[in-house]
Amino acid sequence: MQTPLRPTGAGQRVAYGQRITSAFRASSTGFFLATEMHAVVGINWGDEGKGRMIDYLAQQADMVIRYQGGNNAGHTVINDLGEFKLRLVPSGIFSPRTVNIVGPGAVVDLERLNEEIDELNVAGIDTSRLFVSDRVTVCFPFHRDQDSWEEDRLAEHSFGSTRRGIAPVYGDRYLKKVIQIGEVFDADHLAARLKPIVEWKNLSNRGLYPGVPEISLDAMVQWAVEHGRRLRDRVCDISELTATAAEADQHVIFEAQLGALRDVYYGIFPFTTSSSTLAGYAPVGGGLPGRALTRVTGVVKAFSTCVGEGPFVTEEHGAWSDTLRTAAGEFGVNTGRPRRIGHFDAVASRYGATVQGATELALTKLDCLSGLPELKICVGYRVDGEVLDRFPMTHLVERATPVYESLPGWDADLRDVREFAQLPPAAAAYVRRIEELLGARLRYVSVGPERHQLIDLG
Repeated sequence: MQTPLRPTGAGQRVAYGQRITSAFRASSTGFFLATEMHAVVGINWGDEGKGRMIDYLAQQADMVIRYQGGNNAGHTVINDLGEFKLRLVPSGIFSPRTVNIVGPGAVVDLERLNEEIDELNVAGIDTSRLFVSDRVTVCFPFHRDQDSWEEDRLAEHSFGSTRRGIAPVYGDRYLKKVIQIGEVFDADHLAARLKPIVEWKNLSNRGLYPGVPEISLDAMVQWAVEHGRRLRDRVCDISELTATAAEADQHVIFEAQLGALRDVYYGIFPFTTSSSTLAGYAPVGGGLPGRALTRVTGVVKAFSTCVGEGPFVTEEHGAWSDTLRTAAGEFGVNTGRPRRIGHFDAVASRYGATVQGATELALTKLDCLSGLPELKICVGYRVDGEVLDRFPMTHLVERATPVYESLPGWDADLRDVREFAQLPPAAAAYVRRIEELLGARLRYVSVGPERHQLIDLG
């Protein structure tokens, strides 16, 4: 950064706000005639290709805000700069005109965020326009430990956690027993705030996880100060920055992690993440709680995939799923775990599009289905002899079997297709059937992982 930016505090707030707001205004082209409050969200279990879509959309965006989640899930982005695995950094980081923010609804492992920034810097990516809300919750090493200990304790009843500490830190947030990142720059204050939290954690751990090591207050303070120091110039009160964007006719994109079916309120509970993945939460978690969304792009894959535990009605095993998994590169960004593969689930996807309030759809990885002689779409769930066309609660999903309709496949390579009319008739029919079943307008069709491999229907 050309001008060091400091955390807000007494005597600093006005000057700091002016500098960061000026930096934002300098990045804006003024292209948009009205403020566009635009959420890009997942329709299913996650891994739909949100990062790929945001990288494309961010080329004409002024700001991208990550509004929830932590480093437990990632976004893969492939563009002319290379291939990148993002976990906490917003996917607009590759656009030189875009300000990127980690919003107050997210949780941040300071150590892991620094590692991610280092990876981007080594790759030659400019991270000077990356900022972090001072109200972001800090995910400490003891949250990671607790996540692992709890999964081990649950054994065969575990939730399939990535063991990154996300559930414990969000739980502690609602118990009001966490540290916000803006507090880590004053070691004395940090120690005083962290002391009762560490004492409480140690008491809890003794009962739940006998024999585990005690948490050291001094070690946690040292960890936070050490890793927080490197982020100091990025941490700020983002309210003036986001308000300026909202009032200055800018395009603001809210970036989600995971998908609707992993939402803590509306997902396949309890096999969910610990935050709200829905577009409705985006303004709150993104630092603009008083603003309404004007556009919601719901991202959905052309076949269904799932990482982690929980019911997955259309899941397939064997040669079909193994071949598609390998061809489509369906492995978790953080864990490398093979994603579960299934036929397109229109019941779950229609529900996801509804709870997300999707105004348009982006269908990804259509190219990966080329060469399959037949494609299936799940149009209903059979539960206890009754066929449901609506997505039910988790205990009923666990008993459901799919009701399929079949469509013919195609053999053509789609990676160079840029117009919908150029798609093979069978591919076009498959896409339009999905659009019909989901009840939302199709705007984008992805035919490859790179930024330009996209059909925009306008």
